[in-house]
Amino acid sequence: MSGAPDLARALALLLGPEGPELGCDECFDELDRHVDLELREGPGAGVPGMRAHLAGCPACREEYESLRDLVIADGG
Repeated sequence: MSGAPDLARALALLLGPEGPELGCDECFDELDRHVDLELREGPGAGVPGMRAHLAGCPACREEYESLRDLVIADGG
């Protein structure tokens, strides 16, 4: 069934995160700390609610990816 992953993704986007989610302002305030925690402690670490927000907000996800890539390029 080729449409199952697309349907599951669409439902996940519609239903939103299971846990707490940050707003954009909170996301930008915590982005430095989140990237630092993630790079220092691993992908499961970070600011609570941040991954859920980044999954649903393209603007914040782009900012996160840019900051993460910059920190990694600088030697992390």
